[in-house]
Amino acid sequence: MASESSSEIVVVGGGVVGLTTALVLAERGASVRVWTRDAVEATTSAVAGALWWPYRIEPVAAARAWALRSLEVYEDLAAGAAPAGVRMVEGVLGETGLDEADGWLAGRVPGLRASTADEYAGTGVRARLPLIAMPAHLPWLRERFVAAGGVIETRTVSSFAEVDAPVVVNCAGLAARELVPDPSVRPVRGQLVVVENPGIDTWLVTTDAAGEHAYLFPQPGGLVLGGTSEEDAWSLEPDPATAEAIIRRCAALRPEIAGARVLGHRVGLRPTRPSVRLERDALPDGRLLVHNYGHGGAGVTVAWGCAEEAARLVSG
Repeated sequence: MASESSSEIVVVGGGVVGLTTALVLAERGASVRVWTRDAVEATTSAVAGALWWPYRIEPVAAARAWALRSLEVYEDLAAGAAPAGVRMVEGVLGETGLDEADGWLAGRVPGLRASTADEYAGTGVRARLPLIAMPAHLPWLRERFVAAGGVIETRTVSSFAEVDAPVVVNCAGLAARELVPDPSVRPVRGQLVVVENPGIDTWLVTTDAAGEHAYLFPQPGGLVLGGTSEEDAWSLEPDPATAEAIIRRCAALRPEIAGARVLGHRVGLRPTRPSVRLERDALPDGRLLVHNYGHGGAGVTVAWGCAEEAARLVSG
């Protein structure tokens, strides 16, 4: 076992939650290493949409608090000069009433209002929210972490006993299912299609009567179309029929999408759990273990709020 420093921390997991947590810890003066099985660009986070919104995440009250703290950070990043991949973009959340959104976002999102019939045929709210380009944001997080003295190591962890540090932070996402082990962690498969943007500059998120999702996010690399939420599906291979259905649903909302050239396909497995696990624990040998996993499809949305809470748990 490597020599240990009393202030040394190993964060297991290099997705957006793990990197953000490691960054917060490093910028507070800790000696931090990230152990990640995959390169940052190959994590589940890399294929996220990624609109700021607490989507399918429990517990609701805590998730909203984490999300609002993260919103503050993303607003600052969008206004700053750093190439963080964050923009504030207008769009419509379909099937969402103004009372529902305003109940917890009151005064927090300027210009929040009911959408008009021209903007969306059904009930919805118009808002200006962070839209994060993950191919830019994840490398930015990595570079800022390294600039703060952090180290990233490519390691596959099969047991926390392998980790050679007095403090371990578990941000393993879906891998926590086997690593903890925690059988309540389950994959929810999401498939996306990226097409040439035909000139759309606002995002849209909808759910039809059958529960099918359709969303479109204008990102620098193209228009991202979605999506799916297939529970307990493990395949990372794009399904052509699913891709066609996604394009068809999105084109029904914005007809100009129908003729857009397809640039690529993305598949990610959201690490879903009945509720986020963010708490202190102990390894059998007494070392501190802090859990921060189970964020489902809202990891980007709550990353900064959860990272700061995890840092508080580390410090006791």
